[in-house]
Amino acid sequence: MAERKVLTKYYPPDFDPAALGRVRAPKKAGPKVQTVRLMAPFSMKCTTCGEYIYKGRKFNARKEVPEGDKYLGIQIFRFYIRCTRCSAEITFRTDPKNQDYMCEKGAKRNTEPWRVVTEDETDEQRLDRLEAEEKEEEDEKNAMVELEAKTVDAKREMAVADALDEIRTRNARLERADRDGAEVSIAVPVDDDAARLEREDAELARRAFQFAREQEAMEEEILDDADGDSAMAAAGPSMVPAKRTGTTPGTGPKRTANGGPTLSSTPAPAPPPTSSTDIPPPSFKRVVKKRKDHSALLGIKKKPSLV
Repeated sequence: MAERKVLTKYYPPDFDPAALGRVRAPKKAGPKVQTVRLMAPFSMKCTTCGEYIYKGRKFNARKEVPEGDKYLGIQIFRFYIRCTRCSAEITFRTDPKNQDYMCEKGAKRNTEPWRVVTEDETDEQRLDRLEAEEKEEEDEKNAMVELEAKTVDAKREMAVADALDEIRTRNARLERADRDGAEVSIAVPVDDDAARLEREDAELARRAFQFAREQEAMEEEILDDADGDSAMAAAGPSMVPAKRTGTTPGTGPKRTANGGPTLSSTPAPAPPPTSSTDIPPPSFKRVVKKRKDHSALLGIKKKPSLV
């Protein structure tokens, strides 16, 4: 198998490099021709076989640049394609004047209703048509402006009518009150929603701050009571006064003839009732409850810690 990329080439024995020379052929006269790939710019019908070629069909075409064929300095190009059925040559070129293409020979362009009006019109007719279209657009804009102005005027008239009705109603009420001899108090106009919402917000803020101050005062009072109880407990029983017994000073307990103490028929005094200060004050501190161990319910046994 021969190599794909050879490094050395074979030269026959009778090879003469001097016989090789550059042949300069004369330049081709005429328009410049180039092979390009394009799509059909419009739908057409072949005049030879009647084949329909739709818009967008791809062709390998020859592009020709005719010399001196320009429109207002814009170069015009000509293209040559062949029919897909009979291979007849079809020619069309660019049309810068109408921003379109023009079929020259070999085919007939299909009818396009939106171009029938504009194909035969002159420059003056085209200008007149464009001016008429611009005028219609301006009229539509002016109509919208007039409609908006009418809407604003209608709203203003409605507001004026409402104000007049309110004034007439108030005047009628005053005349009726003067005729009857009664006093009439003119109602104060109600504030708008923004002022009402502002007043409600201010009231809610005042209540919130007042509640916060009451909570702080309650906490300070509870802390003061707790400090007093802890101080009394630290003082011990020495600060508590001794209870007096039933004997008077200077005399001992009564005894019987046998020498024993006499039994008094009076019962012993009852212990004093506990004061409200002995009850611990309520605590508002957050108590964290111990989490329950649900591992036993799931059948999981925890290993004892080694430490």
